Amino acid sequence: QVQLVESGGGLVQAGGSLRLSCAASGRTFSAFAMGWFRQAPGKEREFVAGMTWSGDTTYYGDSVKGRFTISKDNAKNTVHLQMNSLKPEDTAVYYCAARLRAGSPWRMQEYNYWGQGTQVTVSS
Repeated sequence: QVQLVESGGGLVQAGGSLRLSCAASGRTFSAFAMGWFRQAPGKEREFVAGMTWSGDTTYYGDSVKGRFTISKDNAKNTVHLQMNSLKPEDTAVYYCAARLRAGSPWRMQEYNYWGQGTQVTVSS
């Protein structure tokens, strides 16, 4: 089992920044990759960013490329999502996820464990 706990969400004005964190515990050595997804009201869950557990490969959704950065603190088993130049359309619940096998990082069906989510609200 892998447990994931997100933090760092909140309310920010357009153009501002937030950093989300995902603390992983349990059998983290079994994780192959991590990902961030988001879900806005009335919309499907959307891939935001992902990285292999080793940190050597990162992926981004088209809507956040150049603005968001995923990174990992190995000492703390924590994955971060630095979000800059935030827009009102970034408003959503953001979820951290872990998958145990190689595959398509943007497909949420391939993730085995999920956090509870953290709300990000960007005001205009």
